[in-house]
Amino acid sequence: MKSFETRQVDAGALRVGVAEAGPADGPAVLLLHGWPYDIHSYLDVSESLAASGHRVIVPHLRGYGTTRFLDDGAPRNGQQAALALDALSLLDALGVDRAVVGGFDWGARTAAIVAALHPERVAGLVSVSGYLIGSRAANRAPLPPAAELSWWYQFYFATDRGRDGYAQHRDEFAKLIWRTASPEWQFDDATFARSATSFDNPDHVEIVVHNYRWRLGLADGEPQYDDTERLLAAGPPVAVPTITLEGDANGAPHPPPAAYKGKFTGPYEHRTVSGGVGHNLPQEAPHAFADAIVDVARLGN
Repeated sequence: MKSFETRQVDAGALRVGVAEAGPADGPAVLLLHGWPYDIHSYLDVSESLAASGHRVIVPHLRGYGTTRFLDDGAPRNGQQAALALDALSLLDALGVDRAVVGGFDWGARTAAIVAALHPERVAGLVSVSGYLIGSRAANRAPLPPAAELSWWYQFYFATDRGRDGYAQHRDEFAKLIWRTASPEWQFDDATFARSATSFDNPDHVEIVVHNYRWRLGLADGEPQYDDTERLLAAGPPVAVPTITLEGDANGAPHPPPAAYKGKFTGPYEHRTVSGGVGHNLPQEAPHAFADAIVDVARLGN
């Protein structure tokens, strides 16, 4: 089975495990994965983009794969501003001034933050499920019961029992999420196992649990991100050229396109990808995702 090879790059607080493909002088593309997935969500996308001359950069997020903290004592922080700074620090370390940025799940949120707050670094944005920048104040408002049910794992992680359960059963947990979030995706055991090795990272459980507890106001972030979080809580618009994508069989919580269309104030297009495509859209529909990456750079021209 095909697999990415990675190298380690010191960037900001991390030694990042990053896969790269394509010519070093090609237009840069940064692709960000989500939870509970890994860089292999972009394996086919990466091959397609590299073949068309792009420089493709696919990092393991903090807490995944071979990415490690440079300081053993650093907080294992999963808040949204920290992940966005990770992405910017990696671009800096690789000498990339400007890139198309794409993502899904956590990666879509991170990509949108970078695009909203640092548009000079972003040639275009491809975001699955649209605008996912969050506000802890907004998260305090209760949702209707059916919507709360879809976030069951967020409440599970809010407990010590949930943290321990995830630590003990992370592969079974991830496979359950894969199946419920993409109910029509027929992945095999080898495909899952290839990604599941990324969850063996020693920081994985702490990062995941902190991410969801922070969202609900149950865990503190780091003070150096306070100003950034205030900006994000205001819901900043995204002015760079953007294509949002949604699978027609996404079983994970996600907003309807009409709810976020107004957040994208630059050249904008939404595409619904049909054929039973779920939450892990880049891996389930790689041609649709790669086409969006190529097309978004032209959208503003």
